[in-house]
Amino acid sequence: MRVLSVFGTRPEAVKMAPVVHTLARTAGIVSGVCVTAQHRQMLDQVLNLFDISPDYDLDLMRENQSLAELSARIFRDLDPVLANFKPDWVLVQGDTTTVAITALMAYYRRIRVGHVEAGLRTHDKWQPFPEEINRRVAGVTADLHFAPTEWARRNLLAEGVPDSAIAVTGNPVIDALHVVANQPAPQEAADLLEKLGIESDGKRLILVTAHRRENFGQPLEDICTALRELAGRGDVEIVYPVHLNPNVQEPVWRILGSVPHVSLLPPLDYLPLVHLMKRATLVLTDSGGIQEEAPAFGVPALVLREVTERPEGVEAGVLKLVGTDSRLIVREANRLLDDASAYAAMAKAVNPFGDGRAAPRIVERLKSFSQE
Repeated sequence: MRVLSVFGTRPEAVKMAPVVHTLARTAGIVSGVCVTAQHRQMLDQVLNLFDISPDYDLDLMRENQSLAELSARIFRDLDPVLANFKPDWVLVQGDTTTVAITALMAYYRRIRVGHVEAGLRTHDKWQPFPEEINRRVAGVTADLHFAPTEWARRNLLAEGVPDSAIAVTGNPVIDALHVVANQPAPQEAADLLEKLGIESDGKRLILVTAHRRENFGQPLEDICTALRELAGRGDVEIVYPVHLNPNVQEPVWRILGSVPHVSLLPPLDYLPLVHLMKRATLVLTDSGGIQEEAPAFGVPALVLREVTERPEGVEAGVLKLVGTDSRLIVREANRLLDDASAYAAMAKAVNPFGDGRAAPRIVERLKSFSQE
């Protein structure tokens, strides 16, 4: 059985890495990897971290390219790869432009599609944008759906996907997280924590990631206003690795660039990011993956979005939706920082996103499904 895994961004690479390694060591499978490099630099450091050498690298990242331009390049450059590798299955993960276009390309060539992290929905086509539609496109074309949770499975059933085509596996991001968290902390993370006085001076770390398209403009400015107010407490240090997109860089540096107790960093490699997350007291994020990762360390996460496709975390009590309203962000962050019982209730809740064994389940179901 020939299986081609296709991905293009850092989050996809993190979540597919355990699957790629499991495929490579499974008898009866010829595994190939194609990267679109939708995100070049951030993708490469994950490939190095997990020791993955792509068989095909489309190298499609261009500065300030539109979604239409990126999609056109994937359509053009992926087709020869499919013709050359001749996969029986194409595996995609999540909800990026790479996922949607790859799923369509596989469909055009009558190649079966396996969708990792299937069934996530907000049921709002504009939030997150364009991810909600990307994952629906992948869901329509997929032959086998690897749902991370029962909630995701129920979404797929409601859309008419037969139960026999769904496998609840957990999310492979937890597999990857276990591997990375057990590695020694890189020097840059240790130096930063020491410089900021985290723990040694009683300071507490707030880790922030905010970069989603739907938050561009006033929403991101409101997030930054909230961070500026939180920094005024004096007992916290805010670390914000800032996405390279100019729509993020400009407001963040304008509002927070000279604020004491706020450290604005270039985008971090995955290894130091994970180790900062382990040491954080609180995470503020509009990221999808970090909503799954922070609870694995018992770190409460305030989600800077109006809706989430991961409501299991909200129901379990490990996530709380706060949107982008400055007053609400400040109020909820202060509550967790000042109320030990409220903090403990979130920190000790059970992570609903997996147990670190998703990749073997995905590969085993792929093999058994192909034999049915």
